[in-house]
Amino acid sequence: MATSTETSLDAQLIAVTLRVNGTKHALLLDTRVTLLDALREHLGLTGTKKGCDHGACGACTVLADNQRILSCLTLAAMCEGREITTIEGLANGEELHPMQAAFIAHDGFQCGYCTSGQIMSAVALLNEGHTTSQEEIREFMSGNLCRCGAYSNIVAAIWSVVEGEKDATF
Repeated sequence: MATSTETSLDAQLIAVTLRVNGTKHALLLDTRVTLLDALREHLGLTGTKKGCDHGACGACTVLADNQRILSCLTLAAMCEGREITTIEGLANGEELHPMQAAFIAHDGFQCGYCTSGQIMSAVALLNEGHTTSQEEIREFMSGNLCRCGAYSNIVAAIWSVVEGEKDATF
């Protein structure tokens, strides 16, 4: 017979269907599993990084219905019925998303650990329309930390996509 302590620690499993990068995934998860852990440990999508696990660094940023969220603070079960996009879902086959290409062109990364979260946040920034100036970009990207200090290159990469949008359709 299990003690009350053992019973309270038993996992409660639920069926969750996640739509990630256009593909549906039926999973049986502990109710406490975060979206970050579901992506990395259950779906093998390791591009989304676990930085602080407290929502303070932005390394785990993904898009849910084209809005940025911190996947370390979001339970996987809360994402049922939402379209989740990770860094792996931005490219179109071998063709990089314009933001990915801009980060490469402008050296918007050094160690690369924060890069996926930075790029996902930058894509959302474009969707949100917070790109009227480089100062506005800095402000709305402030939740994504770069320990290497590549901020000027990150802003340059984002700004180049903003400027390119005036001349092209992505």
